[in-house]
Amino acid sequence: MSISVRRATLADAEAIAPLFDLYRQFYEQAPDASLARRFIEARLAGDESVIFVATDGDRLVGFTQLFPSFSSVRAVRIWVLNDLYVVREARRRGVARLLLDAAAAFGRGSGAARLELETDHDNRSAQALYRHLGWEPYDGTLRFRLPLDT
Repeated sequence: MSISVRRATLADAEAIAPLFDLYRQFYEQAPDASLARRFIEARLAGDESVIFVATDGDRLVGFTQLFPSFSSVRAVRIWVLNDLYVVREARRRGVARLLLDAAAAFGRGSGAARLELETDHDNRSAQALYRHLGWEPYDGTLRFRLPLDT
């Protein structure tokens, strides 16, 4: 397997959508290919996220999506690595690492102070990979959210 990673363009939205749908299903969302396609197309068309794709030849085998954010306290840009997905048959072959490396290089190149992500407490394999690549857990704050979609 010869994996390459590159930044996605709007032309990639159709190919990314099925993987994004699988990613959502992993987090217990109902399958919805149309929703997945519309969401990815909107993010790319509006320049609202940065997506990196991993390919094996001409087959898409993984992606990661970054959303811009800022630290007001430090007055710097940060990137939130919101999504990371690798198709089952390509897992444990270094694809996630390549995607994370691309995201980190992009973040550095954009002048960001850091990347952030969160994962489920029971996703031990992801946590191990993040730690191996130098990601540090931080628990100095409590995270809260206010649901607006009642």
